[in-house]
Order: sequence, then structure tokens, then C-alpha cells
Amino acid sequence: MLTIEALNQYYSGSHTLWDIDYRLETGKCNCLMGRNGVGKTTLLNCIMGLQPVRSGRILFRDQDLLRLPAEKRAPLGIGYVPQGRQIFPLLTVRENLQTGLAARSDGRREIPEFIFELFPVLRDMLGRRGGDLSGGQQQQLAIGRALVVDPQLLILDEPTEGIQPNIVQEIGDIIRRLSEERGLTVLLVEQKLPIVRRIADNFCILDRGRKVAQGDIADLDDDLIRQYLTV
Repeated sequence: MLTIEALNQYYSGSHTLWDIDYRLETGKCNCLMGRNGVGKTTLLNCIMGLQPVRSGRILFRDQDLLRLPAEKRAPLGIGYVPQGRQIFPLLTVRENLQTGLAARSDGRREIPEFIFELFPVLRDMLGRRGGDLSGGQQQQLAIGRALVVDPQLLILDEPTEGIQPNIVQEIGDIIRRLSEERGLTVLLVEQKLPIVRRIADNFCILDRGRKVAQGDIADLDDDLIRQYLTV
């Protein structure tokens, strides 16, 4: 599905990602972990074409993404929920969801019904402005907007950040359902260990821009947590 090979990225003269090799398991929830500032969001931005890459390859379904501009990547079947949600606060819920339709490869211009099955609150708030929603509702809107693209890969950057506990539980359940019931491949950046252990199939840890550990979620032991994840 997605394969990253020998990826190097720089900010000006600062080397931020070092020879990253990472292959996602198709149809699984793949969790990218690490302390703040180790390069997780930078790696996601490289995948989406929002940051330049110095060397290496990013292959999505055997197509080299680095040959494509950012706007050509979502139509291939990649949904992206950035950190901080980044919905359009002055647009209605309906209009926010409709912005994702432009990236569909099949030309469909109707919001898929399953979005409202996953997030019933969005149907009730279609006419409300995005900026008037609570943080948890905005996160549901951001995920719904990414799913409108009809992705095969869903990328989420800390979707539970700043969200009330009951919505965190709900979002975790939905991510798991998308993987198990719809066969969606998920790349999740998340720091909350309880939700990672509950919904992720595997993990990859970055430290100072390098991949330092990877394995099944059952292999995420106390030594790795203490060395690379605790603050």
C-alpha cells in the first residue's frame, strides 16, 4: 500500500529525517509514535507533498508520490486529517464535507451516506458553521471530510489531541471499524498509549528523525516506552 524507502528530509541546513524505511501493513492500523519534535508530522507532510524531500522514495500502490504535486495525491486514494483538524471555520458542516468531493476519482458529488452512519452528529449539524462546533465535533468533521475522498489509505495526525474522553473512545472505535469492516489502511500518529494498545495492529517509533523500533503492538514493551516515549 505505502512504502517509504531511504527517506531524507531537511529544514534549511537541518537534517530532520534520516534514511527512513517504513512499509505499512495493508488493511491494518499502523501507529507512528515518538516524543514531540522527533519528525512524525514532518514524515506525514512528506507523504502528502507538503514538505520537500531531499532523497528517497515514497511509493503508494507502486506509484512514486514524489513525482506528483500535493494536489494530485489525495485523488489517488489518500485521506489526510492534519494535526489541529484545520477545518474551514466559516463554512458549514455540509460545505466542509463537500470540499473533499473534488478529490474523488469517480466524479461523485454527493456526500456518502456512510459518513453520517459513522458520525450521526454531523447530519444534525449540516447547516452549522464548522467554527461553532465543539473540539470533538470538529475532529469528527475533519475525519468525515477525509473519508469523503473515498480513500484506501487514511492518515491521522494525533486525532485525539484536546478531545474530551468520551469522544476519544468513540473516535478510537471508528478508526478500528474503518480498518476491520471497510479494509481501510490507517496510518495513525498517536501518543496516548491506552488507545494505541486498543486500536493499533503495529507500531513504528521515531527518535531524533530516525526509525528506532518497529513491530506488532504486543511487542511495545515497557523498555521501549521508557526509552523513547515517556517525557
